[in-house]
Amino acid sequence: MVGDKNLNQDTEAFVAWFRAVAPYAHAFRGRTFVVAFGGEMAAARTFVEFVHDLGLLASLGVRLVLVHGARPQIEARLKQAGLRVQYVRGLRVTTREALEAVKEAIGRVRVEIEALLSMGLPNSPMANADIRVAAGNFVTARPVGVVDGVDLMHTGEVRKLDVAGIRARLDQSDVVLLSPLGYSPTGEIFNVPYEEIATATAIGIGADKLVFLADAAGIAGPAGQIQRELTADQAEALAGKRGAAPEAIRRALACAVRACRQGVARAHLVSRHTRGAVLLELFTHAGIGTMVSARPMERIRPAQIEDVGAILSLIEPLEEQGVLVKRGRELLEREIGRFHLVEHDRMIVGCAALYPFPAKNAGELACLAVHPDHRNAGYGDRLLAAIETQGRQQGIRKLFVLTTRAAHWFVERGFQEAKLEALPLEKRALYNYQRRSKVFLKKLK
Repeated sequence: MVGDKNLNQDTEAFVAWFRAVAPYAHAFRGRTFVVAFGGEMAAARTFVEFVHDLGLLASLGVRLVLVHGARPQIEARLKQAGLRVQYVRGLRVTTREALEAVKEAIGRVRVEIEALLSMGLPNSPMANADIRVAAGNFVTARPVGVVDGVDLMHTGEVRKLDVAGIRARLDQSDVVLLSPLGYSPTGEIFNVPYEEIATATAIGIGADKLVFLADAAGIAGPAGQIQRELTADQAEALAGKRGAAPEAIRRALACAVRACRQGVARAHLVSRHTRGAVLLELFTHAGIGTMVSARPMERIRPAQIEDVGAILSLIEPLEEQGVLVKRGRELLEREIGRFHLVEHDRMIVGCAALYPFPAKNAGELACLAVHPDHRNAGYGDRLLAAIETQGRQQGIRKLFVLTTRAAHWFVERGFQEAKLEALPLEKRALYNYQRRSKVFLKKLK
């Protein structure tokens, strides 16, 4: 019996997880993601699992561009050859001799990635996978030149991308693999930072997401907590502040800002040390790293008829608990114009409605609900503020609410308990004496 109970619990947990993931699987199919990771990731013990996760994304229909680095592998080659390792402002000085070590190290990393994506072993995550990898001379580069009086020689920067070539490969369902190399029209080879290639590629092909695997779990806030979301403006301020984050993180953050400012919808920084980091970031609503977007992820808007299903799923648990009065689909459809919604990353996480009583210059705040996972994020306050603004625009001077469970919440926000007689006559006639809801009033100035 105990075994059956545990099995049932495991089954229910699996089904709940699968249902939670399904909306992301639908949303990501056909989308283009650029995933960038350094040579440290390629040297990690978890690298095989990471590549299998990328293969899973590809199998779900994600158009995938991978951009890899090879810094530790290059440095190991340079030391073996007895060559000097030198950096200027975070950029390697790539001499002619060093370029040979760069080509050898990058070639080895690229071949290992291609081999892992080619796996199809039974009883492994890559079983029955059929992933084609496309690599080539998609990046045209030019020399960086002299920085702080030092000639960086064969260190380059992106001059041009073969956007049409990359898109053609993606259209054929290939995974495009880009190495930190670029080629000039004269046949020269340049070592280009993988972060720059990833950013230029994401912008050039109009990617939906740019994901960086970093050493840190994300961008830390003042109290040390990971900041899950940043606007491009907020991220830019942190990227320009020395000491706000390690240099490599600030560099990735600056790339994220640049990408979002030039059309990439989202940029993510996640820890390379966390198993399944990319999947956890992309397939859970909260994520595990820091996401950068051009605009705030949250917005409050009037409800539309197609939102009825989402509102029902939000309020039905509260109706079952007796917190809210039951509203059927037909009633919601008739009254949808009364509702305002708060969205977070295109997911409806809260709602509230305003019912005006013009004869008394009064209005009822009703059906205020916030998803349980977001109740400490201030969405209730923002919905209340939106309803109050709408009320003032309609000439409402008194806002009232009937509640059985949330009396303290409303008192803390300026409402005062009132008698039943304070309600407009029409509302008083509909009062449910079995629920015994308390009445609270707030004057709108």
